[in-house]
Amino acid sequence: MLSFMRRGGTDKLKLSKMNMGGMGPWMMKKIFKAENVPTLDSLIQVALESGVKFIPCQMTMDAFGLKREDLIDGMEDPAGASTAIDVALESQINWFI
Repeated sequence: MLSFMRRGGTDKLKLSKMNMGGMGPWMMKKIFKAENVPTLDSLIQVALESGVKFIPCQMTMDAFGLKREDLIDGMEDPAGASTAIDVALESQINWFI
């Protein structure tokens, strides 16, 4: 199931629930291209090159049956809640998504 969900990589991710009959994603992609907004893949690459650490949630991976090879390249080792809190306390910025 996961391979089905990830087919096409980040280019195939849905932009929004505001679909507007299919027009929403089309309009957003057109605007992004016209305004030279970087792709998700390029933003991830820049973040990794800048030293950003992506730490996947071990419990979520277990719950969904995800394996390390299911993740995008550049991810750190999966961490549980206590490890994530320890890492967050030592970091300059922490975003939890």
